Amino acid sequence: MDDSSANGLGPAFAALMVVYFIFILAIVALSIWIQWRILVKAGYSGWLSLLMLTGIGGLIVQLIMAFGRWPIEDELAAALGGRPAPAPSNPLAGPPATL
Repeated sequence: MDDSSANGLGPAFAALMVVYFIFILAIVALSIWIQWRILVKAGYSGWLSLLMLTGIGGLIVQLIMAFGRWPIEDELAAALGGRPAPAPSNPLAGPPATL
């Protein structure tokens, strides 16, 4: 077998790995940016989105978001004078039935 054909694969493989690394880095950056936006809109610090870089940290943030009370809810309750926020209407339900 001729070694000259195998030597040409090294630079091509290295170039492919660089492109792959840049692609993965872009996906991770996009995921962190999206999580940052969600956390800020919910009233949390956007810096919590960096916990996605750890394995268990992202899961913990998701659990807090799913089952915890959001700071924006407290601000809304304070703005409404302590009353609970009105339930959102369901636009898919259609008009109420009349008898």
